[in-house]
Amino acid sequence: MNTIAVVDDDPITRETLKAYLEGEGYRVMLARDGDQLSALLARGRIDLLLLDIRLPGKDGLAVTRELRATSNIGIILITGRSDRMDRLIGLELGADDYITKPFEPREILARTRSLLRRIAKPTRPAGGRVKRFDGWELHLDKRRLRDPGGEDARLTSAEFELLAAFVENPGRVLSRDDLLDLTLRGDSVPYDRSIDRLVRRLRRVVEPDPAEPTRIVTVHGMGYMFQAAVD
Repeated sequence: MNTIAVVDDDPITRETLKAYLEGEGYRVMLARDGDQLSALLARGRIDLLLLDIRLPGKDGLAVTRELRATSNIGIILITGRSDRMDRLIGLELGADDYITKPFEPREILARTRSLLRRIAKPTRPAGGRVKRFDGWELHLDKRRLRDPGGEDARLTSAEFELLAAFVENPGRVLSRDDLLDLTLRGDSVPYDRSIDRLVRRLRRVVEPDPAEPTRIVTVHGMGYMFQAAVD
């Protein structure tokens, strides 16, 4: 049973989502702010957060930033319709998706199921399969990326899938639709965010200079290409 934490300062929103998601078979925990969420995380495993941006005290963007420094937990931001810039910042900080208020519970459920499928996707069968490029090692079975110094580089589930798609198709121009197909493996729902944001986040990890990328390069009018040598 997956555990979902609903973090929102509105008690009606919290209880509504709790009742709906528990009815769909999920274990649901509630928090009204970042401090309560920290207490929940200290008590046990949480698979996914439904996180309101407009929290009292530490807001949802600050929570996202802090969590992404230490965790790959699934994060879906809950935002107001006027919070476009905050949504973009949240995705840049590592949130996996967002949904705007007012929302339909069925939409929450669709996005939640899609993200949980991606997080829980089984490891690839070729045991020990490793792709190497420019001193980096991508362990496909262990879902781990190691930098040239041998340290683990933290990736979200979506970032890992995107890098795997690139290293398995070096030298090939991949359109955004190609990348969505390769990364979501058929789990896509109509709410998936632009692949461009994932590319920007991934460049910050694997490029010497993300502003002048040499590994994940843009092919204007077509998509992206991974041009580092892979073995």
